[in-house]
Amino acid sequence: MPKFLIQASYTVDGLKALKREHALNRMSAVKEAVTSIGGKLDAMYWALGEDEAILILDLPDAETAAALSIHVGAAGLVRTKTIRLLNLKDMEDALSKAIQYRVDAV
Repeated sequence: MPKFLIQASYTVDGLKALKREHALNRMSAVKEAVTSIGGKLDAMYWALGEDEAILILDLPDAETAAALSIHVGAAGLVRTKTIRLLNLKDMEDALSKAIQYRVDAV
């Protein structure tokens, strides 16, 4: 199953919800949402800086990742950035593809 990295930044309302519900409850809610769409939460970390939460998920496909992003974003508690991760096989497959590309001198 493809892996995705989700970088999340809380809104003011999201921080209030985190403070009220605590981290364990928010993690449970994330796990439940991911499981409901056929995915798996590999890891969830909170962080200092621009992104306050980092998640690594196994999801069936990019469309499922987009659906999760849309639904979570629509709730208004976090802003997310989703990145498709490539494992060794994915990268080797990409490197083995022949591409016709011409570079013209400037």
